[in-house]
Amino acid sequence: MTESTPVGTAPDEPADEDLKRLAEMHGVSTEYWDYHGNRAAPGRATLVAVLAALGVAAATDAQIKASLADAELAPWRRILPPTVVRRQGWEAPVAVHVPDGATVTVRVELESGGSVELEQAEDWERPREVDGVLTGRASFRIPGDLPLGWHTLVAEIEAVEGRPATTATAALAMTPDRLELPASLGERGWGVMAQLYSARSADSWGIGDADDLTELASFFGDEGADFLLINPLHAAEPSGEMTPSPYLPVTRRFVNPIYIRPEAIPEMTRLSGPRRSLIQWSLEELAATNRTVAPIDRDTIWKLKRDALEVVFSAGRSRSRRRDFERFRAEAGEGLERFALWCALTEEHGEMADWPENLKDPSSAFVADEARALTDRIDFYAWLQWIVDEQLARAQEQAKASGMALGIMDDLAVGVHARGADVWSEPEAFASGIEVGAPPDMYNQLGQNWSQPPWSPVYLAETAFQPLRDMVRTVLRHAGALRVDHIIGLFRLWWIPEGMGAASGAYVRYDHEAMVGVVLLEAYRAGAVIIGEDLGTVEPWARDYLASRGVLGTSVLWFEKQGDGWPLQPQDYRRLALSTVNTHDLPPTAGYLADEHVTLRERLGLLADPVEQVRAEAGAERDRMIERLREHRLLGANPSEREIVEALHRYIARTASALIGVALVDCVGERRTQNQPGTDQEYPNWRIPLADSSGEPVLIEDLPGNARLASLFQAIRQEMGQRRTPRD
Repeated sequence: MTESTPVGTAPDEPADEDLKRLAEMHGVSTEYWDYHGNRAAPGRATLVAVLAALGVAAATDAQIKASLADAELAPWRRILPPTVVRRQGWEAPVAVHVPDGATVTVRVELESGGSVELEQAEDWERPREVDGVLTGRASFRIPGDLPLGWHTLVAEIEAVEGRPATTATAALAMTPDRLELPASLGERGWGVMAQLYSARSADSWGIGDADDLTELASFFGDEGADFLLINPLHAAEPSGEMTPSPYLPVTRRFVNPIYIRPEAIPEMTRLSGPRRSLIQWSLEELAATNRTVAPIDRDTIWKLKRDALEVVFSAGRSRSRRRDFERFRAEAGEGLERFALWCALTEEHGEMADWPENLKDPSSAFVADEARALTDRIDFYAWLQWIVDEQLARAQEQAKASGMALGIMDDLAVGVHARGADVWSEPEAFASGIEVGAPPDMYNQLGQNWSQPPWSPVYLAETAFQPLRDMVRTVLRHAGALRVDHIIGLFRLWWIPEGMGAASGAYVRYDHEAMVGVVLLEAYRAGAVIIGEDLGTVEPWARDYLASRGVLGTSVLWFEKQGDGWPLQPQDYRRLALSTVNTHDLPPTAGYLADEHVTLRERLGLLADPVEQVRAEAGAERDRMIERLREHRLLGANPSEREIVEALHRYIARTASALIGVALVDCVGERRTQNQPGTDQEYPNWRIPLADSSGEPVLIEDLPGNARLASLFQAIRQEMGQRRTPRD
């Protein structure tokens, strides 16, 4: 092959050994097991495109040869690695590369002040020539008793053979070896899972909000619950059409202000009567929708709520409130300012795809000029984040005051919108020309493309994982636990080059030791628990690794099977897990028992097999579950739907799992699913308001008197032997 010969253009053309070796050196897997159990391999075109996204040239044989040499020498060209992540309690070395014969000392400057000199360890690696300089490697021991936190490694090299003295630095994260469950939880705990947007009160603006969250948490805490798991609250589009899915946000760091309750803002008291009337009129226009089961109309709700919030914002703030707002902006830093600017630009120019080219670079002079012109709008969008932050803080305060051990459990989506604020604000953090998805499986035989750009593992390491740190820290500001969607994404992601099918992708590995460590450090500082959504195809070693770090897994009753296909026995469930009967991607339990998941998929044309076969399989699954419940003496003859639902929850409550989750939809008898995977406009995903078994809307005020909810909660408390009794 000559220098100008491309390395294949067909996705199915096999890669040669040199290209495979180069890919593996950069964390790109060159083989994987497909859903049939066969070994599969990405083609040449896929590997070339993925490597290009990582900044590695591999289009010709000459480029491959040069890139292999660069990969071999890359660590030797740096004195210190860009970022070092270590576990507390484990002594570990760090490699330092210096001119051969030079004297080097290394110390750790602690985050809290002071420093620790590191001892040199034996290192028998032979020197090698690097760009004309004979370079040696020295190793230094990082002690395991360093305090948790972000420290700085400092290497000082003395002058040698005419070369000046040199100082190099690198970030050092000392992370928890393992997160422990809080003592307040005791041996086990239970809680409720709710889609916040669907849980409305009589005073809601047509959608559940932070005030509703406060009331939900207070009520569930009084009933003995230890947590309230909610959908991701990540920000969506500030104008135009708002994406309904909370799992496709424009940013994962900041919150969707649609969850603000305007009347709870202190500045409401500063409004004149006519201005207050403007807000009341908007509320009255939406309040009637709380008593319907029509799909939630986020666009109309946000337009009216935003108008109301504009009125409150224009009223100004007292001196102390201005100071609080300024302090919040200072703490949030550049990230908030860029997000607020993106919101203002989106409001002014529409979707990013329609922006003038000179505004697509956030560091350009044109953007700076636009920011000066949009100062008031930037202030408004920053103010919205301050207000929603205050209201979420109150929700967590009330959750803990009600007796909850954890309080609010937030949810973290796996990625962001390709044309959202995160990608615009920090484009270099994302791999260009790549989308994330999943390889073909039994449910999606062509694979899945989620249309989300992945983080660049190179950029993460070079910036001391700053995007990950900032995101997790912000999400955990007012939460006692965090569910991480698709947690295997901290280990690897399926990268799909743009223009290729979802099947023509490759797994790209991330530094999971560092990624998980960073998450645990932020969780430790926030006093929070981490739950990883590890459903689907996850290697056993990854689950074992997460458990060893104190990260809980996720178990769903319908998915937990023995080798013979029968339901897993309660004693065989994992201890470190959040175990539930269902998930938001399935119908509520009442609907699942009635084969709603089959009926809906048939109506939407999503079944790959004949409907009769699918119904028979669903019936067999249900019959086996009923038999298992009777085996444990949880059901009698001719049980009602309610009795089966309670028996299923009693079943999971008998497991050893540390956390047990009860879906709010199961508490009230709802039958409609919140989200039907594989659909977009065909089904009103993420827009279903809470209703009961007869299709009547259920408001938060209705919950204390709901007999079905009271009975299910009582069953859970009995099975778990909960000592804390519900309050009157």
